[in-house]
Amino acid sequence: MAWMEDPRRGAPRLIWPDVRGVVVVAMNYGPGPPPADAAADGSRATISVYARGRDYHEVVKGKLKELADFLRSRAVGGDAKVFVDTAALMEKPLAQAAGLGWQGKHTNLVSRELGSWFFLGVILTDVELPRAAPHDDRCGTCRACLDACPTNAFPAPYRLDARRCVSYLTIELAGPIPRQFREAIGDRIYGCDDCLLACPWNRFAVAASEAKFAARAATTAPDLAGLAALDDATFRARFAGTAVKRIGRDRFARNVAIAIGNSGRADLIGATSRLLDDPSPLVRGAAVWAAARLMSAPAFAALAGARTGRERDADVRDEWAAEGFA
Repeated sequence: MAWMEDPRRGAPRLIWPDVRGVVVVAMNYGPGPPPADAAADGSRATISVYARGRDYHEVVKGKLKELADFLRSRAVGGDAKVFVDTAALMEKPLAQAAGLGWQGKHTNLVSRELGSWFFLGVILTDVELPRAAPHDDRCGTCRACLDACPTNAFPAPYRLDARRCVSYLTIELAGPIPRQFREAIGDRIYGCDDCLLACPWNRFAVAASEAKFAARAATTAPDLAGLAALDDATFRARFAGTAVKRIGRDRFARNVAIAIGNSGRADLIGATSRLLDDPSPLVRGAAVWAAARLMSAPAFAALAGARTGRERDADVRDEWAAEGFA
């Protein structure tokens, strides 16, 4: 049987009572050569490799449905349901049990053939299937992934504190990014690949053959000034069909403001000033932090004098106060 947690009550509820077989599928999205990152001059941003092409939810789900149809065609009366991050299934332990790889010290699945650059999808079926041999752990004494984490999100091998993870902070977190992590985020505006890039097993990875996962120009080292100018409509148009669109424009603009604050580029002060006028308090608060890091002390003090008195949002006022201007 397969269970998930009911988000309304926090209690487990049955996904489907007739599960007799579980199929776990890995789909490669490997970038091939080391992925192109932001420019060294700080003018550009970095988006996680997995989000640079077509939204994987759509692509993997389509492939799973084809496989599920095949299973149905081979089993009289058989049924199957597909899941791609759409239920509280433990995909990585299931994948290890299915022999696809092992959960590395960074908690991601690692494959001897694909490294770590792959998505997981699950099919639950009422058809009895042969059991695969589970994969053994091949991390050994290596801790490259743990040492590479910019926010020290691994309290111990095989344990992740999601509250410190850059992927969580830039994608899942709805509110302001905690100040203690902002500098460590650097130029990352959607996700983080550092622990994957550090893994030695990725030297065996190959480029994805699925064309839909190919990186788009809009998601490969995008220009920070241009990103700061996106309103909701232009954000949706630019990132249509990608996973980036899922977080919404305001959360995305918050991330852009943090990256601008880390850029060290005085020529981005104008972009930051525009974000200080943003309708979203989430964006304005991040822009306060960015402006404090790009502007001279006298210029920032003058800016604060002109703006703090008319700011009505408590979170944004807290950002000004944290910079010394109540």
